[in-house]
Amino acid sequence: MRSLTLASALREQGVQCRFICREHDGNLIGEIRRQGFIVHALPLAVTAGEHDETSPHATWLSTDWATDAEQTLTALSGAIVDWLIVDHYALDARWEKQLRAACRHLMVIDDLADRCHDCDVLLDQNLNRRAADYAALVSRDCTVLVGPKYALLRPEFAALRDYSLARRENPRLEHLLVSMGGVDKRNVTGRVLDALNDCALPAACRITVVMGAQAPWIAEIRAQAAGMRSTEVLVGVRNMAQLMADSDLAIGAAGTSAWERCCLGLPTLIIVLAVNQSAGAQALNKSGAALLLEDREQLAIELQVGIRTLMQPKGLQRMQEACRLVTDGMGAMRAVEIIAHAN
Repeated sequence: MRSLTLASALREQGVQCRFICREHDGNLIGEIRRQGFIVHALPLAVTAGEHDETSPHATWLSTDWATDAEQTLTALSGAIVDWLIVDHYALDARWEKQLRAACRHLMVIDDLADRCHDCDVLLDQNLNRRAADYAALVSRDCTVLVGPKYALLRPEFAALRDYSLARRENPRLEHLLVSMGGVDKRNVTGRVLDALNDCALPAACRITVVMGAQAPWIAEIRAQAAGMRSTEVLVGVRNMAQLMADSDLAIGAAGTSAWERCCLGLPTLIIVLAVNQSAGAQALNKSGAALLLEDREQLAIELQVGIRTLMQPKGLQRMQEACRLVTDGMGAMRAVEIIAHAN
């Protein structure tokens, strides 16, 4: 999704963008095409290839890096592109060196700072990240863009920022948003709703649950919500920025959505659903821009304590003030400026 956001921002500046994606289960190739981009779809490999002990996320590729590089070159059909932008935790400098001849510039989007890269620009939008974290992983002449200043958010978040911040001048809890990302394979959403049933929410508080169209637990969540007061379930929404702007508190996953909420000043009880989200979530918790629910085994208790904490005088206000300082939502445009002015 962050690559799609960047591609959309580049297209607004007259740049022609294409995608190369592999046909993994749950892929977003259809969504990318729906937004008007050409996609070269690589086939899902029958076997994962030889296990690569040097890459902690090698199995996410479904083939070995050399085969993936060869297939990517084939998809490019001999073309030399101005920029090749790579966003995949299983790819590193070896793959990038193989693709150098097919591009004039190469950019990497990363979160982990755990492997070497051969690139001209590296973007890591984590709050806790420093350029020094990549000093031993990229060349000296690589431009390293770090922090939520460069968070790749869709333009509607920046567009709604003033409205969202203005409506929080007198904080209240009347609308609670629950969103665990597009898939939520472990049904954390269901556990959150169970916990909310036992929370002392204000009588006027309504709950909106947002789920991705690929989520496997939609029917169960709808049935669960039907037994709760003032709870609706929305699937595959296209107005997420407006929903966030109109909410007073969120319970949500870490990742890109965390920066979206911060842009809009939306206080959040945050839950880590993947290992690459942990460092950013810890940093948000430390900054006061979110309250991290760390023990998923004790999720109900932690959630109840978190809501009580935020309902204390100035609780919501302090968090929303910390949120708005994290990012202004203009990261994609900053990245576009750097790409557009490359020599």
